[in-house]
This record gives sequence, structure tokens and C-alpha cells, in this order.
Amino acid sequence: MARIVSDRATKTDQVVVLPSSLEDPNKAPPGSYRILICAACLSISAFFAALVIAYIWRSGMASYWQQFRLPRVLWLSTALILMSSATLETARRVFRRGLWRLANRLLLARATLGLAFLAAQLVAWRDLVRQGAYMMENPHGAFFYLFTGLHAAHLLGGLIALFVVLFGRRKRRELVDVVTNYWHFLSVLWLALFEVLRTVS
Repeated sequence: MARIVSDRATKTDQVVVLPSSLEDPNKAPPGSYRILICAACLSISAFFAALVIAYIWRSGMASYWQQFRLPRVLWLSTALILMSSATLETARRVFRRGLWRLANRLLLARATLGLAFLAAQLVAWRDLVRQGAYMMENPHGAFFYLFTGLHAAHLLGGLIALFVVLFGRRKRRELVDVVTNYWHFLSVLWLALFEVLRTVS
């Protein structure tokens, strides 16, 4: 029988055996975190899609649209977020094998890469300021700050969730999967945003 929502249920041919934790009303039932993160990713995607459409539309208007050089550190940011995504995926697979100590080290390495990504974004902002691209004066720069700032805010939420998993008393496989999938989503989102910023002028 195919798994629909949760990996925590042990299934047989005729009976679905659920863990006794379902009897505790203080604990979320299996699959609830996955449903919540899917809904969150869909809403975030719709929000950023609307921003990209507005960005493309506004770029076609020449008034007050000043070009600037895209900071080179964004290439480093892209490499860092891809490395962190690969590290987190490795941590998930190691966790499934029961190697919790190694998984913890990989999760900590992923958190370090995530913080390095945020630091690289701050360097990119400083580069734009040096070029004279301020948020209130240049719509082109304003969209750049908006894209990178909102993405960084969602990424910071992913880091908080990671620290909850890393330092929590109980490391549930479902939580590790949810955090990993959310981070993969943010990585793909950043690749899309980076491509839009590179190609649309």
C-alpha cells in the first residue's frame, strides 16, 4: 500500500497501525507538518511570482529605472545555498539510518552554511549601496532589496526550524523531512530569483 501522508505509520496489508502518540492531544498527528509546509510553500511561491511579474512589468518602464552591476558575491551566495541543501539532504539520509550523531554534525554544518549565505547577502547589499542603488531612489534597486530581503527572512525561518530540530529533545523523522524539503524549496526559489535578477533589466 502506498504511503499517502506520513512515514510514521507502520502499514500492513489490511490494517494501518498508528503510534500511541496520537492519543496525546498535545502532539500533532502524523502528516500535519507536511501539509502545513506544503501550504506555506504554495503561498510563498504565489507571493514571489506576483513580485516577479511586477518586476518585469516595471523594468519595461524607463522612468527612474537606473541600471546597476549585479554584485558578484551573489554567485557565492548561490554556491553556499546549494552546498547547504546538499548537506541537509545528506543529513536526512544519515538520520534515517540511525546515525544521529553524524546527522547532528551535518545539520550544524548546514546551519553554518545558511548563516554564511545571509552574510553574503549583506555584503551584496553593501555593494549596491556603494553603487548608489538605494531603495527609495531607484526602483531597480528597490526590487533587488525586496527579493533578497524577503528570501533571507524566509531562510531565517528555516534556520530557526533547523535549530529546533537540532537542539530539540526528540528528533522526529517527519520534522527532519519537513525542514529538509522547506530548505530545498528555498534553494530552488533563490535560483529562480537569481536568474530573474540576472536576465531582466
